[in-house]
Amino acid sequence: MKGGRAVGRLGGRVHLLAVLLTAGLAFRLSAQDDAGIALGSTPPATTVADLDGKPVDLATYAAKRPLLLEFWATWCPICRALEPKLIAAHARYGARVQFVAIAVAVNETRESVRRHLTEHPMPYPYLWDTNGAAVRAFEAPTTSYIVVLDADRKVIYTGVGADQDLDAVLARIAPLN
Repeated sequence: MKGGRAVGRLGGRVHLLAVLLTAGLAFRLSAQDDAGIALGSTPPATTVADLDGKPVDLATYAAKRPLLLEFWATWCPICRALEPKLIAAHARYGARVQFVAIAVAVNETRESVRRHLTEHPMPYPYLWDTNGAAVRAFEAPTTSYIVVLDADRKVIYTGVGADQDLDAVLARIAPLN
């Protein structure tokens, strides 16, 4: 049994180290850091699925107006903390900016996303990144990752975390009259 406890303690220490590293990464990454896809770049063509499994080309959402993408998961506490800011930003800028959430397929199912949205309806579409194509295309470092594209499909903002000033970003590309 002594060996089993030692392995358990070691496993616990490894788990604690992983948690601390993840927390450190989340702390280090902020709206000001250069996380993910490069500013000024044009993302590659990317196909994800809607919650019914039908393919969706993300470019269709950025065809006529700026686009705000959030990489999101039901299990993400930072996403939950960011949600009021996104709802408020959508209320102010939703007529000028397309909002889309990309549900990542990590420890998640389409059904869990559907259940979550039934309990917590949102005012904009949620798509399903079945095979991680959007995560790779936008180089999403984590959930709660926001990417904003201008009307020319150029990346003008990336950020991570609950303290992002979305209003300032959106006011630049879709000013309220």
